[in-house]
Amino acid sequence: MRSTTDPTLRSFVPVPPESPFPIQNLPYGVFRPEPGAQPRVGVAIGDWVLDLAVLEERGFFGGPELADRRVFGQATLNVFMALGPAAWHAAREQISRLLRHDVAVLRDDAALRDQALVAREAAEMLLPCAIGDYTDFYASREHAANVGRLFRGTDAALPPSYLHTPIGYHGRASSVVISGTDIRRPQGPSCGPNGSGPALGPTRELDFELEVGWFVGRGNELGRPIPIQRAPNQVFGFVLVNDWSARDLQQWEYQPLGPFLGKNFATTISPWVVPAPALEPFRCEGPVHDSELLPYLRTKGPQAYDLHLQVALQTPQMDTPHIITRTNLRHLYWSPVQLVAHHTVGGCNLRPGDLLATGTVSGPTPDSLGCLLELTRRGESPLGLPSGEQRTFLEDGDTIILTGWCEGPDYRLGFGECRGRIQPASP
Repeated sequence: MRSTTDPTLRSFVPVPPESPFPIQNLPYGVFRPEPGAQPRVGVAIGDWVLDLAVLEERGFFGGPELADRRVFGQATLNVFMALGPAAWHAAREQISRLLRHDVAVLRDDAALRDQALVAREAAEMLLPCAIGDYTDFYASREHAANVGRLFRGTDAALPPSYLHTPIGYHGRASSVVISGTDIRRPQGPSCGPNGSGPALGPTRELDFELEVGWFVGRGNELGRPIPIQRAPNQVFGFVLVNDWSARDLQQWEYQPLGPFLGKNFATTISPWVVPAPALEPFRCEGPVHDSELLPYLRTKGPQAYDLHLQVALQTPQMDTPHIITRTNLRHLYWSPVQLVAHHTVGGCNLRPGDLLATGTVSGPTPDSLGCLLELTRRGESPLGLPSGEQRTFLEDGDTIILTGWCEGPDYRLGFGECRGRIQPASP
């Protein structure tokens, strides 16, 4: 059987050359085909959504891998995720086969096509899973060093443990929202002007964070760590993540326990979950580690991904978004499998649908930084925009758009948008 990432595969569904959703991708999402309809699981293909619940009802999925369950007529992906890699593989193989240009089953059944294919622009996208827990890491060495220099000075830029073990914090799952959701400017206590304070009020330093996240598949039992050799089997798929940050609130509160009000007000994710196998052709070598790693963090073979990332900003005065930064996930110092192994080394149990994220992804050059804190050096070097405006941090009405893609030989594999617009603080 041909690989689902074979670059010569073609779908009978037309896929525009610039589409992020060719047949080699097949990302999962949860959607309503029309207002008021029951949510169900679908796969993006070109400008369409393939309704997997319709195909499931017609008996196209089954066998021992899927345990003859109904997993796609669900409001979340959690049931499917919990079945594990064998079920994920079987479903992906079947979906790819049904969409191929040389397979007649769906291609030549007009009635079934009318039922199963929904225009993507008409679909209402929902959160893909019920997210029980959310963990955000600090996996970009460049970001960690840049922020450390801003807050602690050059000599103490990186925490002593950074080059030996990953750093992370437990975030807030209840405020994870789908792309397109407006973000209300948060308020909280912070240091007032010229060091006075504290004062309670809306954040003056609202920022975005360019991140990549992944959803846990089956998870592990409490007290049983996931060995790094088995960590890939826990990664169901990837999304773009914007972990919005209120920098002034964060600086006031973050020692000794870390972020709280500065982070817990909103995290935006893209709606389509790109399966881990779709990214396999884009594996590459990541940064060389400067210290000998503990055995539980040692990997074999390439663990990074050649995934292009960019951020665009559009103010209310601009007609089109303006790209303000470009970077690549290959710069990430700690890989997703290392972060899974580290998360569980003490016995913490991960569960289906848990979201883990990289933290801000920054590159080594000034135009590859993943947040305004770095891009403007915390306001010292304002960002100029084509409209003649400047930004040090985000203002009300601003829209941030994250995109990401991998370049194949004859196709582009992407995530779609991760978008959010800033609304004024609550009165």
